[in-house]
Amino acid sequence: MEENKQPTPAKSDSNLMAALSYVWVLSVVMLIVRKDDEFVKFHAKQGLILFIASFIGVIPVIGWVVWLVVVVFDIIGFIKALSGERYKVPLVGDLAEKIKL
Repeated sequence: MEENKQPTPAKSDSNLMAALSYVWVLSVVMLIVRKDDEFVKFHAKQGLILFIASFIGVIPVIGWVVWLVVVVFDIIGFIKALSGERYKVPLVGDLAEKIKL
């Protein structure tokens, strides 16, 4: 008998909501809508920090580099959250932990 290795619907829903937290303004939405889900809140806080950092991208040259790093971190965070991993984004994770909600 083969074991079913697919995530339960509640878990996959939580993973999807956490992953969507890395799509800029959706981090704020997830912090409001899923405030009782610790996994979503963990990723939404990191997404919020990256969302705020993305505004530095309007500054020529140095801002573009920061914006590129933000996009890379967003992609990594999205993939890790979707797979159910509690991944702490470098530099961002420490700042996100200081956010008390």
